[in-house]
Amino acid sequence: MDEKREDGRSATQLRPLSCTRSVLNRAHGSASFSQGETKILAAVYGPRAGTKKNENPEKACIEVIWKPKSGQIGKAEKEYEMILKRTLQNICLLNVHPNTTTSIIIQ
Repeated sequence: MDEKREDGRSATQLRPLSCTRSVLNRAHGSASFSQGETKILAAVYGPRAGTKKNENPEKACIEVIWKPKSGQIGKAEKEYEMILKRTLQNICLLNVHPNTTTSIIIQ
């Protein structure tokens, strides 16, 4: 028996996916992603000269800012920032642009 969900999808159907890149004019890179009612907008700025306080000037610095749709930034958003920052630090070549900062903003 194939049960339908509230929105009419079967148990094996995903919500419709959509991804668009270069959606913001002033960002160095940007993308939007949506799946059903969930929508995410990401922007990348940099690299810019200088690193943040307490960062190694011999490597690039990655700054992640997670903005909720509404309300204040909470514990969950701070954890998302930390996870994304650690992931990016492990996959990016931080020695290529030393003493620079790249900012990633997710909303």
